Amino acid sequence: MKLFYVYIVECSDKSYYTGFTSNLDKRIVEHNVGTHDNAYTLKRRPVILKWTEQFTDPNQAIAVEKQIKGWSHKKKKALIEGKWEDLVEFSKNFRNRNS
Repeated sequence: MKLFYVYIVECSDKSYYTGFTSNLDKRIVEHNVGTHDNAYTLKRRPVILKWTEQFTDPNQAIAVEKQIKGWSHKKKKALIEGKWEDLVEFSKNFRNRNS
């Protein structure tokens, strides 16, 4: 069974990058080596893997990646730290702010 991963890395400038891959170890190495010239992480190396979730369905993984990419820095940090109440609270604040 093929596995797919959604991951968050913390960049040297403390920003987060969220990605999707079928080979997590290789992808983290690529981020740190600078394999892709137009990558967000190229000028923000080194990166450190902070969070990952594994999936068997690539479409589900891509949907989760897109969802997380739309989150604020503090909401991503709450996910990384497993602070579920904060994750919910930051979602509520976002909804209330845009009402």
